[in-house]
Amino acid sequence: LTSAHKGKSFEHTAVAGGQRAYCSLVTKGVVDPALIRNIAIIAHVDHGKTTLVDKMLSQCGSRNEAQERAMDSDQLEQERGITIMAKTTTIEYGGHLVNIVDTPGHGDFGGEVERILSLVDAVVLLVDATEGPMAQTKFVLSKALGKGLKPIVVLNKMDRETARAEEVETEVFDLFCELDANDEQLSYTTLYASSRDGWVNEDPKQRGGDVVPLFEAILAGPSPAARCDPNAPFSMLVTNLSYDQHFGKVLWGRAYGGAVAPGDKVKSLTCNGEKVEELAVLKVLGKDGLKNIVLEQAGAGHIFGVAGMANTGVSDTLCALAVEEPLPADPIDPPVLKMTFGVNNSPLSGKEGTKLSAMQIQNRLQLEVQNNVALSMTPMQEVFEVSGRGALQLGILIENMRREGFELSISPPRVIYATSETGKKLEPIEELIIDVDHQYTGTLLEKLSQRKGDLIDVQKGTGKTRIRFHIPSRALIGLREEINADTHGTAAIHHLFHEFQEFKGALDDGRKGAMVSSADGVVTAYALKSIESRGVLFIGAGQTAYEGLIIGENAKKQDIDVNPVRAKQLTNFRASSKDENVRLAPPRQMTLESAIGYVREDELIEVTPKNIRLRKAILNAGARQR
Repeated sequence: LTSAHKGKSFEHTAVAGGQRAYCSLVTKGVVDPALIRNIAIIAHVDHGKTTLVDKMLSQCGSRNEAQERAMDSDQLEQERGITIMAKTTTIEYGGHLVNIVDTPGHGDFGGEVERILSLVDAVVLLVDATEGPMAQTKFVLSKALGKGLKPIVVLNKMDRETARAEEVETEVFDLFCELDANDEQLSYTTLYASSRDGWVNEDPKQRGGDVVPLFEAILAGPSPAARCDPNAPFSMLVTNLSYDQHFGKVLWGRAYGGAVAPGDKVKSLTCNGEKVEELAVLKVLGKDGLKNIVLEQAGAGHIFGVAGMANTGVSDTLCALAVEEPLPADPIDPPVLKMTFGVNNSPLSGKEGTKLSAMQIQNRLQLEVQNNVALSMTPMQEVFEVSGRGALQLGILIENMRREGFELSISPPRVIYATSETGKKLEPIEELIIDVDHQYTGTLLEKLSQRKGDLIDVQKGTGKTRIRFHIPSRALIGLREEINADTHGTAAIHHLFHEFQEFKGALDDGRKGAMVSSADGVVTAYALKSIESRGVLFIGAGQTAYEGLIIGENAKKQDIDVNPVRAKQLTNFRASSKDENVRLAPPRQMTLESAIGYVREDELIEVTPKNIRLRKAILNAGARQR
């Protein structure tokens, strides 16, 4: 790039009194593909993707400056500070229509990145100028290079004193070479940015400014013109679903041929060419910044939504009636973990939730699988087996369902094994990267080695040590909680699927036994006082217990049955008010994530809108012993 962008302003936008000016290309719908740019922002988690998109929107007048992380519209995304679902926004800049896709950064949501890359013609690879390339950086870049996309590399967080731009540039180039990038991909543009402060520059020493250099780099990149035909019959690959309060289900994707308008007769085909349905288009929707807008029509090269189809899902082809062959959908990496979802059959069932039946659970899971190609669901006897990329992805699904009013019984996560050509058992191996303070390095090396991990690399930096391991996926279950406890929450943990390797043998999970309630009723402080000395409590006085409920962790390896509802026998010499003087340690609060990592094979997680409980799969003590 030259300095041609200098002095250029966002001439497409005029903001007066907080109102954005009318944008002809955004509302036009059918645009010359040469004037369209479709680009995805990809990066490792917490490297600043969503913040960068925020600044691009705000400097174009498409977002209120007071609104942070505008693209993370989901409640869970806002609470956790991560992107879970990929989202599209549209900006008009310099006479071009720029469709920007914000993608998740966590490895468990890699399926979102894989299918979204079929929408775009280029990617912006964001890399933290201090941390450098991380596990998910390698994953998203490998997928982009594999599809022949040419990245624009942006080194972010250059405003930090710890930024090491020159070293990270070398690390990024080495990663490109490791992933067999071609000569054209190796001639990528490098920019330097601070997403938080809203500037991007070509010179690593320059500070301040705006995001114009990034827009100019995007416009200098490829258009969708070479991959679409405006004169062909209409065809669009569905890559995302949303629901509009006025128009219902909306299918979002990119058109590869022709154009479509409300009232047009279209059909949908599965990946195998089977016809799903044939209906008239209700509405065609586009994006103006963050808002949905109604379009008169939309055509080849553009990313837009179509309302009116009832049964069409992600990876299906929406097309004109004359089209016979579906558009190819890219294969998705296989899941590595599975959990079973069943009806909550505990004695407290139905007291906190509104969606209790197996049919309601099945319908909700079918809807999720339809929308999320990285998940799969298999009905089994009385339960439903759901497979996904990792515990976080499955945990997000469970959390969403409990907020919707579901009551569930969830099994422990189980690794999905494979079989080699010679009949050997194979298990998924993850690449684990941990950044930790120097004083905890020895503790973590010992812990990971005990979990069958193979040390790949140790890099000692300023204040932090980076440890890289190849470790079985099953060894990661519950590991985050242990590491956070060992390092007092100072470790940064990232992992990504690496490959299948020969089974490494049994693991000692290190967990102690459970204290299991032997009676039903209200928990008393009098009973807990004597139980507390045996271990750590999970519940407090006044809560409801039932036979088979896990109320704490035993100090020893074996499970023990205890009675937490036992009350003091009253006499003329002792008053019940003396219970008020019993002092107990605060119980350990079990979150959904910690419960998923804690639960054992003979146990279940009881999930309701108000509580997360652990219980034995077989509640009766006598039946468990048999």
